[in-house]
Amino acid sequence: MSVDITLVKMSAEMIPALAEIERVCFSHPWTEEGLAAELEKETAVFYAALLDDRPVGYMGFQIICDEAYVDNIAVLPEFRRLGIGRKLLYNAVEICRSRGVSFLSLEVRPSNTAAVSLYESVGFAEVGSRRGFYSSPTEDARIMTLYFNGTENI
Repeated sequence: MSVDITLVKMSAEMIPALAEIERVCFSHPWTEEGLAAELEKETAVFYAALLDDRPVGYMGFQIICDEAYVDNIAVLPEFRRLGIGRKLLYNAVEICRSRGVSFLSLEVRPSNTAAVSLYESVGFAEVGSRRGFYSSPTEDARIMTLYFNGTENI
C-alpha cells in the first residue's frame, strides 16, 4: 500500500507535531525547543512528511562543508512500511547530491532491522560502530554511510 505523502521544509508551526513523533518513536526524544533551534541553523535541513496536512514523519540532517550527517528520521508506527521513510531518505540524497556533498552518514541501532534494511537498499554501507551509543536500552550503533564521489558504495 502506498500513500500520497508531501514533503515540506520544517516550519515553526510543525514543531509540536514533530516533537510528538519524537516522543512516540524514541526513548530520548528531542524537545520542541531542540527542534525549534534547528530552524535557526544554517547547516540544518529538516523536512516533514505530510499526509493530508498532518505530519506523520520527518527527517533532519546537517550539511557541514561537503559532509552530511543525519540527526533523525522518524515515522509514526501506524504509517511505517508505506514508503515514507524511503521518500524522506531519497529527498535527503537528492539534496546532498545537488549541494555537492561527498557523503551522508548516520547511526542506527543494529536491532532496528527495518531501518538497517532500508539504508542498505538505498546504498548505505556499514563503515564502523560506536560502543554504547544508545541507552534505554543500551546498544552499540552501526555507523552507515552513503558516498557520493563514485569511489565507495554507489
